[in-house]
Amino acid sequence: MLLGKTITELKELLKTKKISKEELFSYFAKRIEKYNPSINAYLTVQKKPENKVGNGVLSGIPLAVKDNFCTKGVRTTASAKVLDNFIPPYESTVTTHLKEAGYELLGKTNMDAWAHGSSTETSDYGATKNPWDITRSPGGSSGGTAAAVSAYLAPGGIGSETAGSIRQPASWSGVVGLKPTYGRVSRYGVIAMGSSLDCPGPLTLSVEDAALIFQSIAGKDSYDATSAAVPTEDYLSKMKEKKTYTIGIADEYFEGLDEDVKKSLESSIKIFEKMGFKTKKVSLLSPQYSISVYTIIQRAEVMSNLARYDGIRYGNPRSFFGAEAKRRGMLGTYTLSYGYYDAFFKKAQKVRTLIINDFKRVFKDVDFIIGTPTPITAIKLGDFEKYPFFGELMDKFNEPGAMAGIPGISLPTGLDRNGLPMSIHLMANYFRESDLLNASYQFEKETDFMGVIKKAIKNLES
Repeated sequence: MLLGKTITELKELLKTKKISKEELFSYFAKRIEKYNPSINAYLTVQKKPENKVGNGVLSGIPLAVKDNFCTKGVRTTASAKVLDNFIPPYESTVTTHLKEAGYELLGKTNMDAWAHGSSTETSDYGATKNPWDITRSPGGSSGGTAAAVSAYLAPGGIGSETAGSIRQPASWSGVVGLKPTYGRVSRYGVIAMGSSLDCPGPLTLSVEDAALIFQSIAGKDSYDATSAAVPTEDYLSKMKEKKTYTIGIADEYFEGLDEDVKKSLESSIKIFEKMGFKTKKVSLLSPQYSISVYTIIQRAEVMSNLARYDGIRYGNPRSFFGAEAKRRGMLGTYTLSYGYYDAFFKKAQKVRTLIINDFKRVFKDVDFIIGTPTPITAIKLGDFEKYPFFGELMDKFNEPGAMAGIPGISLPTGLDRNGLPMSIHLMANYFRESDLLNASYQFEKETDFMGVIKKAIKNLES
């Protein structure tokens, strides 16, 4: 029985020849064929395993990849009709590393068009449904990958985050989501949204699987000048060392939380204390400041990135842009225009520096800051229209760390009164992914994520 097995477990089955690579791929291909029509997690599906390049730590492991990663010879749309027929002539660095590690591409997953959103409802190819309740959103913009992993249409996958687009869908879909330090993973070949913010990262069923994928994709890249020349570590082995840490608790990250989400966060803090971790009260700038800063900077970078698309290169004219892309483009143009650049964009960059310095100050005294990836659990499809600046509000606790470029991880912590997944997230100092994974691995072993992932698999069996 393969249902619900982690990547680590599947690796062992392949190693002991209890299953072949072809049989494993076929298993997921059949599940995708059966369930994807109702969930809409995949936009492009591969029919058979084709990787003849690598034979490393992910050899034979099939993964889902968000559709803003260029995959040579495989359609890549960023869920936008502008790129409906775009076949990249080159491979992103992330998927190149995955190929070298031996993975098999199951398919390209749905997302908010151009990654503009937090519910996967701005996709030009229709919304993705949350496997926990198909009347609800899986989150976004990496909602397709999160839903594919949650529904076990893939044992793991790749997403990207600008300000919550890995951690928030991981939370709403009940899986693990790791957002690395900005520059820790190359952005080369990722269709850019916010160039100073975008971070590729894994969504998985376990912390160990997240470490396994992360170790395969992290590192300096000569094709990406923003990638960091900081040595990678043996994240898998360091993850299993017994360590204790100090967790910072900031009241600013408890404001506006749903009652169940807040109780889950408070219970998780007590669990860490029981595990021997220390806690310390800290004070940080309110996440509300980051909403304004992110809105201005991200829109400006969106406009700069969208300006390259036209019919000569990609086949469809800019009139194919959706409403959200047009809104963000207009606001970005405004904030960069003559007479407003100093008043908006330049001032936002100054506040961004204040946010960075604020985190650096706090990380002198604590190892992590604890919070939640989103203030509420998964909303009904269509409800995003009730919220002005929906994405910014759903990601308000992710945005400060995203603006600073620090790493974070989302971990399931139980179900709310409606039976929907809840999560906490930990944020760490720059390039402290090793410690982040270590603490998360210990938390998983202590709690088994309160049975969230087991419950998801049980739901799939019924």
